[in-house]
Amino acid sequence: MKTVKRKTWSEKLENDKGLPKVQKITGRLNKRWGEGTMVIPAPREVDEIMRKVPESKLITINDIRMALAKKHKTKVCCPITTGMFVWIAAHASEERRQRGKKDITPYWRTLKTGGFLNEKYPGGAEEQKRLLEREGHKVVRKGQKYVVLEYEKSLVQV
Repeated sequence: MKTVKRKTWSEKLENDKGLPKVQKITGRLNKRWGEGTMVIPAPREVDEIMRKVPESKLITINDIRMALAKKHKTKVCCPITTGMFVWIAAHASEERRQRGKKDITPYWRTLKTGGFLNEKYPGGAEEQKRLLEREGHKVVRKGQKYVVLEYEKSLVQV
């Protein structure tokens, strides 16, 4: 039986698979967003925005989507692929950190909508909480999840 070598997170991040791609909004998406175009971003574009967030500042996945839609002159940016690429960028960054690299993407500064932490990041929401608190953010539990208090005050403009 042939063993398949799994791609590293960094390899996944580097593989653009023909992206970015701009396409017409059709079908079910048309009901949600109306007429126009949508960009399906490249993983490295998402990582590039995340990488620029300075210490003590924050960004949300929706902010990344808005920046990419503006960059590609489209009405919207695909939420599913953007979310997946944020996840890949986070794991690729952690992979680099574990190999001793210092120049990594500060993925912990990227929040979900409403200032919520991302449990899919390396180490889960607990690790993201630790890293954010180290930078001076106040993180509290809201139900089963963690949220950054007054996160809007720390949002970076993209």
